[in-house]
Amino acid sequence: MARGVPDVVPDDGLTTAQRRRLPLLLVNTGDGKGKSTAAFGLAIRAWNQGWNVGVFQFVKSAKWRIGEQTVLERLGELHEQTGEGGPVEWHKMGSGWSWSRKEGSAEDHARDAAEGWAEVKRRIAEERHDLYVLDEFTYPMEWGWVDVEDVVSTLRDRPGRQFVVVTGRRAHPALIEIADCVTEMGLVKHQMQRGQKGQSGIEW
Repeated sequence: MARGVPDVVPDDGLTTAQRRRLPLLLVNTGDGKGKSTAAFGLAIRAWNQGWNVGVFQFVKSAKWRIGEQTVLERLGELHEQTGEGGPVEWHKMGSGWSWSRKEGSAEDHARDAAEGWAEVKRRIAEERHDLYVLDEFTYPMEWGWVDVEDVVSTLRDRPGRQFVVVTGRRAHPALIEIADCVTEMGLVKHQMQRGQKGQSGIEW
């Protein structure tokens, strides 16, 4: 594929400009590092275009704060103050979703994931966001916390012009099947293999 040039030109009756506005479902998967980082970078791009961004972290604890969350929330505040960029919401499970503030424990994760997905579904139906980052969402699908067929039909048939990026290892084949863009990040070498733990500025 040449730079910026598609492999084929579909016979769909659309102009190039119309085709550029078609919403996409993107999946970042594989055992390599950087799946979430790439998705959050995409969210920053979307903010710069004035898009409404919603981030939903499905596995990380609500107590775990990463650098991208701080940056995107600050950008959301900048939008509220100046109108620059677009609005940003960041929600994560663990001790309960941001909108519920419920107490939670490890045993509640399946329930929390189902609740989080139900809220994402409502927002998709309302066309609330332009971009949804469903971070580490492949795991609730793999573990049976959410219904795969429900996820696939909801994302495939979403109304309007809503973009979605899903991250996590071992993406379900049915999710890959309906995705427009799938990137598999391969693991060649990782510092944790030699016993070096995560560090600020790199992992958070």
